[in-house]
Amino acid sequence: MNLISRATFFNDQDCTLYNRIAWRILPLLFVLYVVAFIDRVNVGFAKLQMATDIGLSDMAFGFGAGVFFIGYCLFEIPSNMMLQRVGARIWIARIMVLWGLISASMMFVDSPLSFYVLRFLLGVAEAGFYPGVVLYLTYWLPSYAQSQGLVCLSLGVGVAGVLGGPLSGWIMQTFAGAAGLAGWQWMFLLEGLPAVLLGIVVFFYLDDRPGKVRWLTGEQNAKVVADLERQRKTHEQAGATHTFRSAFVHRGIWKLVFVNFALLCGTYGVSFWLPQIIRSLGEQSLLQTGLISALPFAVASVCMLIVGKHSDRTRERRWHASLSILAACIGLALSAALPAHPILCLLSLCLAMAGSLSAFNVLWAIPGTLLTGSATAAGIALMTTVGNLGGYLSPFMMGWVKQSSGHLEYGLYLLAALTFIAALVMLSIRPRPQTLHASGVPA
Repeated sequence: MNLISRATFFNDQDCTLYNRIAWRILPLLFVLYVVAFIDRVNVGFAKLQMATDIGLSDMAFGFGAGVFFIGYCLFEIPSNMMLQRVGARIWIARIMVLWGLISASMMFVDSPLSFYVLRFLLGVAEAGFYPGVVLYLTYWLPSYAQSQGLVCLSLGVGVAGVLGGPLSGWIMQTFAGAAGLAGWQWMFLLEGLPAVLLGIVVFFYLDDRPGKVRWLTGEQNAKVVADLERQRKTHEQAGATHTFRSAFVHRGIWKLVFVNFALLCGTYGVSFWLPQIIRSLGEQSLLQTGLISALPFAVASVCMLIVGKHSDRTRERRWHASLSILAACIGLALSAALPAHPILCLLSLCLAMAGSLSAFNVLWAIPGTLLTGSATAAGIALMTTVGNLGGYLSPFMMGWVKQSSGHLEYGLYLLAALTFIAALVMLSIRPRPQTLHASGVPA
């Protein structure tokens, strides 16, 4: 079974080689991303019990959930610089171990202030993880195969949502009161420790770069190094068209920055508050809440693969992204309008999450159609940094709206309006058409 399709490559030799690399690194990176996303959003489940125990208001929860992204954004670029300096194996292992320890330490939260501090530190610890992993893929895969590697990582969000909700609900329900600890304390402990163990695995399993790795032959090592060096020189020549500064003055990139920001507002706004939304639809146990919360992510995972594959096959990005964003907008608006109809509300949340995650896969393929060379990297960094601020804004906004009005659905209407604007902005972007080299791979 190929993780990267045969149609991507010009010959069977390249297909076999790069799929061997993909099978070596992508499954582990996928698991890391699943654990990372669970540790980011499991605080939404913890709130179901923790809020009463430590005196956490809705607005305080929203601020604490979102302050994670302040620490993440502040230290994202320094973290990536350190990864390049000390090597991916050591630095990704460091990220995993430190964030796992801090995530587990959330069990000691006893006040809103300690909640804020640990959430901020968790963001600092995890800073640079996703862009670091993306950078790591560039060390091993040619550019025309990297998007399929990123799809594997993106699928981790859906899988994390499917597994994380039921797991969090089960832990909180099953371990409540054991050893004198609350269910939410056990959840932070048991979901934080896997990151520490995986960090140790990363240290002994990953290799920094190709060249002398033992699981490739000498000929294969030399070919990968030669292929990537040839690609680097080609990109440098193309970079004469667009400089690093070009990303900061390109209207299309700033439009993508806004679209990514809006999508992350909707995604994290729903993810952090999903357990509370589901609880408001009717009385359920913690395990039932977790199982129901998995449904939107399960639907989104399937839709994301279908939309991404169709977009790649047709080589069309703008309409795929715009219609996916519009679907997210409709889903958010309907979920806010139908709280009295639990099944319809849940189906609307499925539509909202499916639209958001489907749009992400297409969105990240667009910067390379607007810019070349170092400007592409700068555009991606700009999208990541500004976009993640949406992860801070939307949970806080949702908490403020709920505490001020008593109606969480008002916050969903605001997210729907923001997403609708993003769909219009996306339509105004004009990516250049993607062509094929003679080798059969994207230009």
